[in-house]
Amino acid sequence: MGKSLLTQCVRGCLLLSSMAMLGGCAEWAEPPSGAITRMAPPTLSLGADQSGSPAQSSGELSADVALDGSSEASTQVAAESEPSASGAKASAKARTQEERAVDDEFIDPFAKAGEQSPEVEEYDPWEKFNVAIFNFNRKVDRYVMKPVATVYDFIVPDEVELGIRRMFYNVRFVPRMLNNLFQGKFKGAGIEMGRFLINSSLGLGGYLDFAKEVFGLETPSEDFGQTLGVYGVKPGRFLVLPIPPFVTTTRDLMGFIADIFLDPWNYLVFPSIQLNGAPSVIAPTDRLTITFAQLGMRAGDVINERSINLESFQGVEDSTVDLYGAVRNAYLQQRSRSIRQ
Repeated sequence: MGKSLLTQCVRGCLLLSSMAMLGGCAEWAEPPSGAITRMAPPTLSLGADQSGSPAQSSGELSADVALDGSSEASTQVAAESEPSASGAKASAKARTQEERAVDDEFIDPFAKAGEQSPEVEEYDPWEKFNVAIFNFNRKVDRYVMKPVATVYDFIVPDEVELGIRRMFYNVRFVPRMLNNLFQGKFKGAGIEMGRFLINSSLGLGGYLDFAKEVFGLETPSEDFGQTLGVYGVKPGRFLVLPIPPFVTTTRDLMGFIADIFLDPWNYLVFPSIQLNGAPSVIAPTDRLTITFAQLGMRAGDVINERSINLESFQGVEDSTVDLYGAVRNAYLQQRSRSIRQ
């Protein structure tokens, strides 16, 4: 009798489990009217060359791109969800513009796979001005920066490009180290100092990231804009500039300027900032040499970075109608994440 009772209990549990599984499948297969099922965001990249004619509505990125860059996975998903697609489409048309604005969030083109995007406030009262500068920057990129970067990428090997990037990053360690200290991240400050000493010597001036590859020394990059954010300063107004850093906020622009003053490179090597009695590689009176050196370094850094991202920057404009809105949202999300790190 005990054995029979046990058998009945096991059968009952199996029956309940089966019903729960079927119920879960039904819930995923047929979402309630008006609801939007969200897929994992595709790995996309930001491009400046607009050549496509997207067909999606504003704020939606293409679902044709799979996580691995192919279209097979998304095609399979679309085929599996086809029976319920018409119902979802009909209900979506009936929704108001305000409801769609809540649901149709931008996917961060810069987010890593599986990374949760934080909610950010998009304060953009200068949008008309920003859009004009944004479109101007895209034309400059299409007709100047991208062609130059393409030739540069053809001449310079990929590993050399990465080495140059690491060298630029290495020489700017002081602002990162100081901002770690300002934020109370003393371990991060020590890692930045250790990375600079190791990479400047064993890493051939930072060309090789010896500190990371051999000693495992790595820490998030910190800047003064993040420091202000840590102490509660809001991002302020979103801002697009015709010069680097191109996309920013009023808070981050103040931080960018502060980092210029925190970098001894700007008054000990190429003294664009003059300090009375401070030694420098180039005499402060030689303003022409200093100006060309600073502009040349900045232009070299931008072109080198653009050439590294030639492929990853290709095609985001084909995935969304409102590219400006997507870039704005992506930047604000990225800055929000960096402050929380």
